Amino acid sequence: MAHRWTNTLSDTDVTPEAAFLNRRQMIAGVAAGVGLSLTARSAQAETEAEALTPNSWDDITTYNNYYEFGTDKGDPARNARTLTVSPWSVTIDGLVDRPGDYAFDEIMAKMTIEERLYRFRCVEAWSMVVPWNGFELADLLDLAGVQSEAKYVAFETVLRPDEMPGVRYPVLDWPYVEGLRLDEALHPLTIMATGIYGRDIPNQNGAPLRLVVPWKYGFKSIKSVVRITLTDKEPPTSWNKANAREYGFYSNVNPEVDHPRWSQATERQIGGGLFSPRVPTLMFNGYADEVAGLYAGMDLKKNF
Repeated sequence: MAHRWTNTLSDTDVTPEAAFLNRRQMIAGVAAGVGLSLTARSAQAETEAEALTPNSWDDITTYNNYYEFGTDKGDPARNARTLTVSPWSVTIDGLVDRPGDYAFDEIMAKMTIEERLYRFRCVEAWSMVVPWNGFELADLLDLAGVQSEAKYVAFETVLRPDEMPGVRYPVLDWPYVEGLRLDEALHPLTIMATGIYGRDIPNQNGAPLRLVVPWKYGFKSIKSVVRITLTDKEPPTSWNKANAREYGFYSNVNPEVDHPRWSQATERQIGGGLFSPRVPTLMFNGYADEVAGLYAGMDLKKNF
């Protein structure tokens, strides 16, 4: 089973949005946001965590990328209402002991829902702080039983042309696919999000179930997942297929490795106003203490 944070919450304990925005009332949930237990945080990490202030509901739900519903930032909020999210199931197959179609309600009944406050960094050099609700991906994989030969986890987004106007255009090779190395998938920071601010996750943000990997660029956190496949080979990923020179398989946030068309050294914080100053981007999006060991000995410029 996945590691449990000392401040694990049930879905009935989710902090209301108004309270979440009050920093004094955020302290209990903030440890999960930086990926540290309450008993293990250093003073520096605690100070950094308490400085995180989540973006508003409107910021998070009206400024995002979901190209199946259009390529402008506001398109998903306008168009994603057409997506049917109930009933929903996720096919888990490949190198697992118990392959099959897992109903969303069945999954939720078996998962421990937690509140996680995470930084979110887009490859386009903008960022947010998002209060997710969800469960560790490792626990979902436990349901299916990962076999010893498995080395990677592949993900697939739902494809419904009649509900997704953006797929009429060959922006990408649909359906959208993504992948992680198995140790990345099993890391306790990696979650499957089902909500924001204690509410069901909106369609435009990837309802009803999306991946969240906070140390990677946002496009790795695939939305509206309908298939998870355990495999022994590195799976194809949509943006890497579209342009391997610009989008590597790992896509870890790294201020020292620029995108070929722009710098990744700084970022624009959404919600800070039109003329807010850019801020330095943190290695692994601020989660280096937790995840840098996954890449020990790797050339992060080659394996970008």
